[in-house]
Amino acid sequence: MATSAIDAIAQTIQLSVTPVFLLVATGSLLNVFTGRLARVVDRSRVLMDQWANTVGAEHDRIVAELRVVDRRIDIINNSIAAAVACGIVVCLLVALLFTQAFTGLNLNVAAAWVFVVATLLLLASLILFLIEVRLATRIVHVPMEALGLGAAGRRERKRRGQ
Repeated sequence: MATSAIDAIAQTIQLSVTPVFLLVATGSLLNVFTGRLARVVDRSRVLMDQWANTVGAEHDRIVAELRVVDRRIDIINNSIAAAVACGIVVCLLVALLFTQAFTGLNLNVAAAWVFVVATLLLLASLILFLIEVRLATRIVHVPMEALGLGAAGRRERKRRGQ
């Protein structure tokens, strides 16, 4: 193999390191997202068991939480889909880089756009994750009485907008 071809392959491997780090990060995020999804699904099963055995205000509380849990499941699934799409696009980017190295085609502009798309998909996934986390924390509020704060704690929570 000619020295220039070996140099081109070595340079391509160096160029593909950044996308591969993005792929590793995306895989780690997918691990977090699937863990959260499993916990939310478990919570939905507990709530469904309680739903069948409650009436009145308690039943209404269960129904309200089930609606939030259902929304959280949708958001997490969309976040997972965006992260998986990001991973696929990153793999496409690495393939483009090697195609350019082996064929001599100038695919720099295409590679740049593919990297932008991967980054936007990662951004969408992270935004959805943030929305899901905010939704999860909104439904879980520890009563002030349980914290020993009483009315003063309630006023402080209202002042902070919680």
